[in-house]
Amino acid sequence: MAEAKKKVYVETSVVSYLTAKPSHDLIKNARQLATQDWWQVAPNDLDLFISPLVEREASKGDVEAASKRISALEGVVRIPVTDEMLSLAEKLLEATAVPRTSFDDAVHIAVAAVSGMDFLVSWNCKHIANPVTKPLIRKTLEKLGFNYPEICTPLDMKGDD
Repeated sequence: MAEAKKKVYVETSVVSYLTAKPSHDLIKNARQLATQDWWQVAPNDLDLFISPLVEREASKGDVEAASKRISALEGVVRIPVTDEMLSLAEKLLEATAVPRTSFDDAVHIAVAAVSGMDFLVSWNCKHIANPVTKPLIRKTLEKLGFNYPEICTPLDMKGDD
């Protein structure tokens, strides 16, 4: 019997890197290329999910860029944000696992945790995919009875090179 596909919550920064104009900044350009490479194979190997928050964030800014982001998300399964997720996001803020000023980041984490994701993929290395904050997020989620979705970048998910 085939193993079930892993479930991955895709945070907004991933689709932003996926669809952005090529950057002259070497780090950003490398992230863009890694994201594009990962996105080509991810739907074959993984079940991808987003929330209405991802759609809302992806819709902001330049109209043409927003249109590209939204188009890239076609076919990705949507998870509704529940009261339980919002409550968990607040608890992540209270525990300082995520800065108080970053409610939306806490919501992304909460959606992934409550919905049983195996992974949360993000390029938000300030508040989400950060080696200092990840242990705090893990500890808080586990203390509250939730499984920790492994937080990583598309580069981590590629698994090669």
